[in-house]
Amino acid sequence: MALTNVFVLLVTGLGVGFLSGLLGIGGGFIMVPVQYAVFDSMGLATDAAIRLAFGTSLMVILPTALSGTMRHQGKGLVVWRAAAIMGLCGTAASYLGATLATHVAGGYMKLAFSIILLASAVRMVFSRTMEPAAAPRDNPWLLAAAALPIGLLTGIFGIGGGILAIPLMVMGLRFRMHNAVATSLAIMLFTTIGGITGYIINGIDAAGLPPYSLGYIHLPTWMLLTVTSIGMAQVGAITAHRMPARLLRFIFVMLMFYMAFRMLGLFEWLGWPL
Repeated sequence: MALTNVFVLLVTGLGVGFLSGLLGIGGGFIMVPVQYAVFDSMGLATDAAIRLAFGTSLMVILPTALSGTMRHQGKGLVVWRAAAIMGLCGTAASYLGATLATHVAGGYMKLAFSIILLASAVRMVFSRTMEPAAAPRDNPWLLAAAALPIGLLTGIFGIGGGILAIPLMVMGLRFRMHNAVATSLAIMLFTTIGGITGYIINGIDAAGLPPYSLGYIHLPTWMLLTVTSIGMAQVGAITAHRMPARLLRFIFVMLMFYMAFRMLGLFEWLGWPL
C-alpha cells in the first residue's frame, strides 16, 4: 500500500472517530468512499473494492462504537432497553444485508447508498427540530420493527446504521437528540457483528482480493483506521455533551448531504476538489 494511502487512512480514522462519538454514527459513510478510492487506486475491480470497503468499515465501527458508548454511558445517556432490543433484532438483519451485498453489482450498491443518504437528509430537514415533549416510545415490538431496516442498512452498506437509526429514534420514537446519539452507538455494538460475520463468510473464497484479507475485510486498512479512530471517539463524545441538540442535528444533516453528493460523483462532475 502506498504511503499516501496510509496517511489518508490514518487521517480518515481521526475524523471518523470524532464524528462517531459526536453524532452517534459509525462513520461508514465517510470510510466507505475513502476506502473505495484507496482500493480503486490499488487496481481492484469495482465489485471487490466496494465490498471490501463495506466489510472493513464495519470492522472499524465495532471498537470505535464501543469507545464512544463508554463515554456516553458515563453521562447516563444510553437507553439500554432500546439499544438491546434494537441491537439484537438488527443483528440478524445485518447478516442478511451483508450476504445480499456480496451478490449485487458494486455500481448499484453505490447508487443505492447515495439515494438512501439523500432521502434521510431531506427527511431530517423537514421534520420538527424541537426536542420532543412526550416520553420516548418504548414498545418492544415497535423497537424491533425499527431495528430491521437499520440492520439491513448496516449489513448492506457497511455503515453502523446511525445514519438511519438517529432519524428513526428522533422522528419516530421521540428520543431526544443526545439520547439518540448515545443509544445509536450502543445499537452498533450488536448490529455490526452480524454484518462483519456476513462479509467474512461470503468473502472467504472470493477472487481478486488483496493480500491479508479476511473475507471482505482488509486487515491492514482496518488497523490503520482503527488505531486513530478509537481515541477520537472519546473526544467526539465529550464534545457532544457540550453542544446544543440543534447544532448536533445541523452538523449531522450537512454531513449526510455532502457524502451523498460525493458518492454520486456530483463534485467531480462540477470540477470541485471536494
